[in-house]
Amino acid sequence: MKPASQNASSLGELLRLFLRLGLTAFGGPAAHLALMQREAVDRRQWLSRSQFLDLTGACNLLPGPGSTQVAMALGFRRAGWPGLLVAGACFILPASLSTLGLAWIYVRFGSLPLLQGLLYGAKPVMLAILLQAVWNLGKSAYRTLPLALLGVASLAGALAGVPPLAVLLLAGGLVLLVQARRAGLGAVSGFFAQPSTSASRIGLATGAGLAGSAVGAAGLLSLALVFLKLGVAVFGSGYVLLAFLKADLVDRLHWITPAQLLDAVTAGQLTPGPVFATATFLGFLLHGFSGAAVATLAIFLPSFGMAAAAATLAGRIRNSKRAGAFLDGVNAAAVALMASVALPLGRAALLDGITWGIALVSAFLLLRYRLNATWLILAAGILGGVLYGAHWTQGIFSLTTP
Repeated sequence: MKPASQNASSLGELLRLFLRLGLTAFGGPAAHLALMQREAVDRRQWLSRSQFLDLTGACNLLPGPGSTQVAMALGFRRAGWPGLLVAGACFILPASLSTLGLAWIYVRFGSLPLLQGLLYGAKPVMLAILLQAVWNLGKSAYRTLPLALLGVASLAGALAGVPPLAVLLLAGGLVLLVQARRAGLGAVSGFFAQPSTSASRIGLATGAGLAGSAVGAAGLLSLALVFLKLGVAVFGSGYVLLAFLKADLVDRLHWITPAQLLDAVTAGQLTPGPVFATATFLGFLLHGFSGAAVATLAIFLPSFGMAAAAATLAGRIRNSKRAGAFLDGVNAAAVALMASVALPLGRAALLDGITWGIALVSAFLLLRYRLNATWLILAAGILGGVLYGAHWTQGIFSLTTP
């Protein structure tokens, strides 16, 4: 696919569209893609539905925030590299800046009763959103019994302490090898003799693992390396990011607590745009404004290059059986990783009967009526703030403050 001619009018159109989407695109990746399809395909007719599906499928084969990469790929098709930069920046910046504002409030006023109450009520909703994502994605990821068994094995590996990146690569590689074995040795030799998107991704993710091993003492360079690794290692839904964040920042480096991680993800859910903007919150928590800038740039930087590749190779990737087989395995493992993260986050969110009630009601409303998750978070946060401020049940609020 060749990008359209680069002109000021196309760039201006991209800036207006993706800035508006960046300010209003609540509801997660699926909602983001629905908005982009309506704007780029139905209203503006920049490309056909089949071409849009090509872009979406190609970006789903890549690590990083899928809906953000689709936005970048649309910009690339419309106005080349300048269009990619404009679309990506306009979609990312509103989420990052609003998350930065919440991070500043969290650090500056986190000990105040009102904010503690807001987080007390919002955390169980965030847990319910995660469980809804596991349920919905699981129905697609586990279409066959072997894939379901692979998911169970991946969950067991994650709970046993196997690094998330290893779980993803092993699952994807296993499905790929099974398909190659069924097709004959020629398919295996062809896979290694002719570099494909899947092979490139494996090499890229392996390099990310090596970069992660170089992370040492806390500092801006270490922060950049950790979030750069996440930008090239997180496959699947943005919620899989939680597993990597927990493995690196909580378990390995001990930079934050599970409760602080849940607070960061909750803040990311309260803002429009990609869940990966959680990096801005965590960067500020660890190293102030400079940390927020470094973490945000590092986690999103790889996506700019990968989105351009996806826009160029979308048709070929979509028709690749090998890439599809690898993605099937990765998706099965990704949903399992999300489920594994729900356990420690549940311990941080479900503190008493009230939080259990909020979580259960939220899960029912999300699954039964598909309510907008943002409004649920805000409503539960307000409820938590009212309960805390009124001191109705003093002593039950045991939030961990930064």
